[in-house]
Amino acid sequence: MQEHPSSVRSFDTKPHRSLFERLTALISPEPDNRTELLEVLHDAHERNLIDADALSMIEGVFQVSDLSARDIMVPCPQMDVIDIATPIEEWMPLVLKTGHSRFPVVDGDRDKVVGTLLAKDLLRYYADQSFDVRNMVRPATFIPESKRLNVLLRDFRANRNHMAIVVNEYGSVAGLITIEDVLEQIVGDIEDEFDIEKADDNILRVRDGEFGARWRVNAITAIDQFNETLGTGLAEDAVDTIGGLVVTHLGRVPHKADVFDIGALRFQVLRADARRVHILLVEKLPAAPAAAGN
Repeated sequence: MQEHPSSVRSFDTKPHRSLFERLTALISPEPDNRTELLEVLHDAHERNLIDADALSMIEGVFQVSDLSARDIMVPCPQMDVIDIATPIEEWMPLVLKTGHSRFPVVDGDRDKVVGTLLAKDLLRYYADQSFDVRNMVRPATFIPESKRLNVLLRDFRANRNHMAIVVNEYGSVAGLITIEDVLEQIVGDIEDEFDIEKADDNILRVRDGEFGARWRVNAITAIDQFNETLGTGLAEDAVDTIGGLVVTHLGRVPHKADVFDIGALRFQVLRADARRVHILLVEKLPAAPAAAGN
């Protein structure tokens, strides 16, 4: 018996698109790569479909998948460590001064990390006369420099661990990284004891980079203050702040992780949203060699 056409069930559940929708799809196709997707998101922000904070975090998520542990780790010489080969009275002031919640534990040598110590575990030192810090040391997590931040963040969450020791290809300690370091790439700086809060701290010298000294600069820093601190001569005719100078130079609001040169200075955007830049990392480039005489 032949089934009546009207009784045949249709398995095409997609709604039929109008002629206008099909023409729009031909004119404005879906993004084929990350760059096009970001352009769509920026357009959505301009049309007030998403706010600046949401756009900034989406950009941060993309950035995390591109960065590895070596890109944001605290280098070994800059790590705040506890050396259990020395009396507790010698390193306890460091614990109180830094205010960190956990520390790498070494045994006589920074390259010999034996574990981690939670600051809260040291409370027993003041209540228990038989306190032995070695009994408080917890196993350390070691990761390679090349580990991607998105994978590391997943591991941090799965293992409920907040800090990892980064090692190089030879197995030596290269630095450390925390879950806060990774999250800051997505949500921006999380306030801590190193954040810029006062006008006097608009420019902070940080650890050296590829070309030497580097400075962490608040984008609202006046250009004359910047010139005075770094010994530079940036023009201040059209704009008053470093952030304004950067926007003028690029012709747009910079994105997080943008790297560009202005004269003899290299700028890296540490924090920005869709409306303005917040924090920059500045490094002086080496002087070009003088041309040889004829």
